[in-house]
Amino acid sequence: MKQYRPHLRCFLILFLIPLLLLTACGKAAPISRSGFYFDTIINVTLYDTGDTSVLEECFSLADTYEHRFSRTCKDSDIWKINHAEGKAVTVHKDTLLLLEEALYYARLTEGKIDPTISSVKDLWDFSGNSTAVPPEKEALARALSHVDYRTVEISGRTVRLTDKDASLDLGFIAKGFIADRMKEYLQSKGVKSALINLGGNVAAVGGKPDGTPFTVGVQEPFAASGVSVTALPLTGVSAVTSGSYERYFTWNGRIYHHILDAKTGYPVWNNLSSVTVINESSQTADALSTTCFVLGLTQGMELIESLEQTEALFITSDGLLYPSSNLTQVR
Repeated sequence: MKQYRPHLRCFLILFLIPLLLLTACGKAAPISRSGFYFDTIINVTLYDTGDTSVLEECFSLADTYEHRFSRTCKDSDIWKINHAEGKAVTVHKDTLLLLEEALYYARLTEGKIDPTISSVKDLWDFSGNSTAVPPEKEALARALSHVDYRTVEISGRTVRLTDKDASLDLGFIAKGFIADRMKEYLQSKGVKSALINLGGNVAAVGGKPDGTPFTVGVQEPFAASGVSVTALPLTGVSAVTSGSYERYFTWNGRIYHHILDAKTGYPVWNNLSSVTVINESSQTADALSTTCFVLGLTQGMELIESLEQTEALFITSDGLLYPSSNLTQVR
């Protein structure tokens, strides 16, 4: 297994950092828009069209999907399931697709990732509050008793939780699904050069207008935002990072981060700081980045190496980089 000690670079980035070194000589100037969705800042930049209506539709899609998948948006599909007290709820077909994919990864990790972890997540405060502390053990144990992906029952277009106190959260996979839908929409409009950044989830439509790849930097864990540990080229693929440095607090000298082990209810502590996955599907990259983080370096790398057209970069807490065998561009 290869390992590298990093040479640091500084870029203007969010977790994954697009390096927009593009010239517009003789070309339409890029158009870009940012907004706050999915609890993060998102950005879409189009490089080969000045059609602002196309850009606006991307954010209309973001709004639609946030109100379909968010557990905190009243009357979203997920909110309705969580508040149905065990009754069946008819949901959109997209919700079924996303939930079925989430359940696949729950089975793959033998429940270490679990879409019914919402009640446990509610006990943790990763908002940046300086007074945050771990939840009481008794409260955590009660919440864990309602975490079991096998309580999710899908029948036709309906979903119900056989444990009425269980609660869904699809945060580990939803942004990837949404990025893929945005990408499909842009391609349907003839866009051939664009970047979709959903906060740690970057999807490239083609490459730069000159035919070269986009370049993204991978955030150095726990460094100031914009400090990159390495750079990766992207053409028509997605790169998604999951890391312990994104949302965390320190208590009694220990870091507590937002990637929780659904078996214990506590953060995953396995000597990893981040995992970046590259795949044509942003949804796949999104789910795999969290899955591989939870599995750890050895099992996570074995999973990546077993998959076609999938690469990953693991960064350990001591700052070493472990790229998958075909990720030759790490520098």
